[in-house]
Order: sequence, then C-alpha cells, then structure tokens
Amino acid sequence: MIPTIDGEMGDWDIVGEEYSVGLDQLTDDRDSNIHMADPKNLDVKVKVGWVKGMNRLYVLYQAYDDYWDFSRPDRHNDIFELVVDGDRSGGPFINPFRPVKNVDLMEAYFSFQGVQAQNYHIYTPAVGKEWAFVWGTQQWIKRLPFANASYKYDFSPGDSGKLILEFWITPFDYAGSEGPSRAIESVLTENKNIGLSWAVLDYDDVRAKDYNGFWNLSKKREMYGDASFLLPFRLMPLENRFDKSIDAQWSFSVVDMNRRVVSFSDESSGNITSWTWDFGDGEVSNEQHPIHKYSKPDLYSVILWIEGPLGKSHMAKVREVVLK
Repeated sequence: MIPTIDGEMGDWDIVGEEYSVGLDQLTDDRDSNIHMADPKNLDVKVKVGWVKGMNRLYVLYQAYDDYWDFSRPDRHNDIFELVVDGDRSGGPFINPFRPVKNVDLMEAYFSFQGVQAQNYHIYTPAVGKEWAFVWGTQQWIKRLPFANASYKYDFSPGDSGKLILEFWITPFDYAGSEGPSRAIESVLTENKNIGLSWAVLDYDDVRAKDYNGFWNLSKKREMYGDASFLLPFRLMPLENRFDKSIDAQWSFSVVDMNRRVVSFSDESSGNITSWTWDFGDGEVSNEQHPIHKYSKPDLYSVILWIEGPLGKSHMAKVREVVLK
C-alpha cells in the first residue's frame, strides 16, 4: 500500500502506534545538561514506513507548537531535520566535520558534503520557499522524481496549532555534485538496517537569532553532520495480517542462453504442499525449484500452481521467458 502524499493521515491508519516515535524520545544536549521538551510548548509524533520494491522512505510528521515561527524567507523557521544514511557507511558528511581540514572549503563542499548521507532541513511549514533545504549540492534530491511533500495546517505565524507533514524521500549511497546521472540509490529490502535520525528545531521569537530547542532523537546533536551518530532503523517485513494465506510467486534466470537452460525459483508464501510448473512448451515439473532446458528459441508463458491446506494459488508470466 503506497501512501498518497496529500497531508491526510488516513493512509497511515494501518500503521500501529507501536511504530510511532514521540516527543518523549527526543532530548536536547546542547550544553552539559540533558533537556526534555515540554509537550505544552511542543509535541511531535513521527512514523516512518517503506514500500517493498521501492527505494523510498515515507514519513508522517505530526506536530503541535504553541508558537509557529515561519514568517521569514531565510532559514529562521521551525524545522524538522531528517538525516538518512541508506547503507550505514557512517562518518562525517557535512563540511564542518570533514576529516581532511587542509582541503579547500569549496572543493570539500562539492566532493564531500551530502554525498554518502543526506540531511533534509524541512521547513514546518514552508511558505514562499521550497519545502526543504538540503545540506549539499544535491538540491535535486528534494524534488520529483526523488521526493515529494504535502502539508496540512490552519494557523498563521505566531499562532499555536497542529501541523501534518507527509513526505517521501529517496536515500542515496552516492549523491555527487554532478547530479542524478551518476547517483546510486540505496536499495531498500526487508530486514535491512539503515541509518536514520531526526531533530526538531523550535523557534519561538521571529526576532531571535537562534532556536530555543534542538530536540534530537539520536542523543548526539552532531548527528546532523556525522552519520556515525544515526540510529539503526530496520525495514520491517509486511505484517502477517496483510499476507495472503497462500500466494504463488516465482522468478527465473537464464543459466545458459546458448543451450536455452533456465532456472526457476519458487518464491511463494504460505503452507505449501505441492508445486506444478507448466513451462509453456508442453513440459511440466513438480519440483519446487526446477531447472528446465528448452528445445528451441521462442517467447514462453510459464505458470506455477501451488496448493496447501489453506487453498490454491497460481501465477502466470506471459511471454516473459525469452530465449534465442
């Protein structure tokens, strides 16, 4: 199920509250003391999800603030700052943390900043400016087809109220200054751990030079520029309640094109007691993972039937096995 990015929370009803990260897990450690946010002043709740087969992270951000500060055109704005490291390579990725200090500042900016981990400085809300500021040359990662965002709120600057921000982003193992042509998306798969954290920067005075709080999930404020301080988030598999009782799925690979040898892999789910393959050439097999040799070049339609105590299922792929 892919959420619609429209600022509405209905798509997220299936995501239980046990997956929410609330204000009670955020702290501010800007000095020697650890500070906790006051929910009467600021209260936030975050859910992060993913969709199998897509390299996207979906985020629902809900926040109450007693003073929303967003009237200025610069970076003085209430902020939700999200940092992601898709392959958990770790290490610094923002200029002030660069490991080689004698490198020219702008050279380091182009070759280093935001390349192996990405920081999204998200305006809450964004009025008269783009929804996020990216810490690096990779400004394209915050736009379609790599990201999308939508807000819902009914307050003015200086008011209190509740904001809903819904967005998705694409994490990158490599996002260089040359643009998306050489970028490498982070591949998201079940049970993979990614590096992720966020902070909420709360302004309460349009005239102030700095924010009143940097409420941080990782417990290390430096997470905004050093991915070693991000937390491991596991990409959870689909919960059992959404699974079919029995579901036929399969894949194939051509082992030898010259001899037309194809390996078939059963990827079905459920309690399965029998498999029947129709290879599209008049031959069949009852093996779970058969290897089949075709006699002539053609486009073959292959069907897998499965059966178990809870029922039957089949999956056909029409003219997908192509042999020359």
